[in-house]
Amino acid sequence: MRTQRRSVLVLMMSLAFFALPFVSFAAESCAKEAKIARAMEAAPDSVTKNATIIDADGTVLRQGTNGWQCLPASAVGTYPMCIDEVWMRFMTAVPKKADFKTEKVGIAYMLAGDDNINNADPYDTKPDPGEVWVQEGPHLMIIVPDPAMLEGLPDDPYKGGPYVMWKGTPYAHIMIPVGPREK
Repeated sequence: MRTQRRSVLVLMMSLAFFALPFVSFAAESCAKEAKIARAMEAAPDSVTKNATIIDADGTVLRQGTNGWQCLPASAVGTYPMCIDEVWMRFMTAVPKKADFKTEKVGIAYMLAGDDNINNADPYDTKPDPGEVWVQEGPHLMIIVPDPAMLEGLPDDPYKGGPYVMWKGTPYAHIMIPVGPREK
């Protein structure tokens, strides 16, 4: 009886040892698919269907063909976004505090909303009295090549309609709300 138990135990351990890589692969595959699904919440199907899906660390989760890049969470936030090549350069510049300029318009989708962000300072991480913070709901973001094109737009996110975020910085861009903000 004891030999039989030992044989069963050895068999179970052997199976577990050989199955471990498959379980790990399955878990990684599920995590990858979940990240891809999360990234695809950021924009319409017409954009996400053939977009490259990139993890926040730069790992390509799915190669695309249409020039759009979607992330399950950006390097500077936790919400998914889909961006064009201008925004990819922008998203690379902001964390490095590098200068950013563009010769053409850039477009980004964040249809799942955004984190609570200081509307004036891209590097502020803690709300203080007197600062304007906003947690935008579904929105588009537009980068323009000439800061003069932002003139006439408010920088108050609570005024209603489009507004300028990070005005007066190299990272100024137009926020276009397209749905309600989280309460």
